[in-house]
Amino acid sequence: MSEISEVIKCLIIGSGPAGYTAAIYAARADMHPVLYTGMEPGGQLTTTTEVDNFPGYPEGIDGPTMMLQLQAQAERFGTKVHIGMATKAEFSEEEGGIHKITIDGNKVIYAKTVIISTGATAKYLGLPSEQRLRGGGVSACAVCDGFFYRNQDVAIVGAGDTAAEEATYLSNICKSVTMLVRKDKMRASKAMQHKVANTPNLRVLYNTEVEEVLGGDVVEGLRMINNFTQETSEIAITGLFIAIGHKPNTDIFADQLTMDETGYLITDAKTAKTNLPGVFAAGDVQDKDYRQAITAAGSGCMAALDAERYLTMMES
Repeated sequence: MSEISEVIKCLIIGSGPAGYTAAIYAARADMHPVLYTGMEPGGQLTTTTEVDNFPGYPEGIDGPTMMLQLQAQAERFGTKVHIGMATKAEFSEEEGGIHKITIDGNKVIYAKTVIISTGATAKYLGLPSEQRLRGGGVSACAVCDGFFYRNQDVAIVGAGDTAAEEATYLSNICKSVTMLVRKDKMRASKAMQHKVANTPNLRVLYNTEVEEVLGGDVVEGLRMINNFTQETSEIAITGLFIAIGHKPNTDIFADQLTMDETGYLITDAKTAKTNLPGVFAAGDVQDKDYRQAITAAGSGCMAALDAERYLTMMES
């Protein structure tokens, strides 16, 4: 331990609603948090043009502005925010132990507590036209953005339970929903398949993939290809929702923190505690069910409170 020159009370890895909310609470508790933003400063909301479902914004707000405001609030109470990504984690397994985190491959941070809010990255199709129109009609969250396509024609890509759930959700607010399934059957549960089949304004196209998203600044349609017959076709839509899954940003924590089979961190029931003392997780990195800004913020609050209680217990 002789090489350690400084140990901070609270290190927050990742930004977004979870990280910044944790920083606000930690700073107000005199934990002097240091936050590193991660590879996408502000998290997934920085790719969202409108946020209408976060309490306190009656007129709505765009995602990047909201993240800047959260950052400013965290900094107001003394949080030190730095651009950088955690590239290695060496956690102590002992109560009161010191955790070692490497930033950008060269800067080493020692901390008594670590709050992980590295989020999850939505999986996209990888088409240039899709990436160009993200925020212009292409979305990976129907619950977040479906409202903006009320009474319009939309499409959704996916075959699992999440895709089926989002497709039926969209069917309640959109004029029509076209569901594109790459194979000749869905992966969703039988119950969800029955629900999709019994939704009048929802049609499913099997063996169908997106060849190109059509439109200049906004989505205007889809060019699709049937991967069985190789026939192409086009439909007019204003919104395209991608529901092929998310990948939690947890690779550097493998073999140290307990995860589920898909890589999401597992926390103790009703807490933000991981399996290691002094290490906490908040936001989409441990939440594969809700994935909303408000739930991420709430879990960020929980993580900071749990970290504060842990420090108090260690110092008593």
